[in-house]
Amino acid sequence: MYFDLHYYFKVIAFVYAEKGFKGRSRILFRLLVLVPLNYLFNAVFFLLDYVFFPKLWSQKVEKPVFIVGHARSGTTLMHRLMAADGDRFSFFLYWEMFFPSLLQKKILKGLGWIDQHWFGSWINGKLKVWDEKTFAPWRHIHEQGLWIPEEDQFVMRGAFVTQQWSLDLPLIHKVDIFHVDQLSEKRKRRWMRHYKECVKRQLLLHGGHKTHLSKNPVMSGWVNALLETFPDAGIVVMMRDPLQCIPSTLKLMELTWQGNGWSKSQYQPSLDALANISFDTFRLPKIALQENGCERSAIVDYRLLTSAPRAEVKAIYTALNLEMSETFEAHLEAIESKEKKHSSHFEYNFDDYNISREKLELELAEFYQEYQWPRQSDQQEQTQ
Repeated sequence: MYFDLHYYFKVIAFVYAEKGFKGRSRILFRLLVLVPLNYLFNAVFFLLDYVFFPKLWSQKVEKPVFIVGHARSGTTLMHRLMAADGDRFSFFLYWEMFFPSLLQKKILKGLGWIDQHWFGSWINGKLKVWDEKTFAPWRHIHEQGLWIPEEDQFVMRGAFVTQQWSLDLPLIHKVDIFHVDQLSEKRKRRWMRHYKECVKRQLLLHGGHKTHLSKNPVMSGWVNALLETFPDAGIVVMMRDPLQCIPSTLKLMELTWQGNGWSKSQYQPSLDALANISFDTFRLPKIALQENGCERSAIVDYRLLTSAPRAEVKAIYTALNLEMSETFEAHLEAIESKEKKHSSHFEYNFDDYNISREKLELELAEFYQEYQWPRQSDQQEQTQ
């Protein structure tokens, strides 16, 4: 099982240098003790997977589908809609990403069966209470929970290749897991090989015949690497007015770092780095699709998805060469009125960040023109 020592030592160095941070000792304990133990635990089970599940040797990942786009651009909504086609797709639930090994998942599912039949689901009830207490206060911002599909790049946390540490620590300006193409070829291949191994295990958990469905904003910078690793992949790119998603994402990260005890002066460099990455989140998927000549791809306007979700999902299926079952189409029809009401209630002030609206419109001018998003100049003309 892979482990990114380069990333690991950079994170340790960052935390060690923050001598005034109150949580420094606790995080160093996690890094120096818990992370290695967790890696050894997962590595042993990763090896045992090939012993207990020989089908893993021949398991293929065929025509996976990756949903990318800026955070808060509708990736979660799109993933939830497509994940409802359960007969076709396999995907990671949040709890499953803490246990990347197939054997681990099988053992836990077995314990769940015992809990259900012998203990009246007592443990499951306790977990549901914890889940509600932990995640419910944040679900108006991001729908999250142990049994909810989540960004599957988190499954690589055991290999220390995950955005999780960027949530805990303001080190985006120090450690970049977005621009995968800037890695050495060897390191990039090892990242993608490990990710593929995790996906193979998840597919086999569901019988081995389904199609992997992924959504992750971070993977907007991975599209080239994804197409190199999975040449028959389908790519779905979400597009939304940057004014509606970039400030919202910056605010969410700021609140997360503040909640972890970091001061503004400590997290400001990472906030600035994240703002710059936001521009590439729009640019890089488009460039990658053009360079690779990806035949199975769709670019989705968030406004169309929320105004006519059934028609838009059908169009995506057509673009990906997928047949839509009557059952799934009936499901989309039944929930269409609900999904049309989908909206973000997350409030933010654009003036809070070191990025002007003028710069945003300039950096992403081609997208403003293509999607006719409202510009500040347009609003000024209307008021004159």
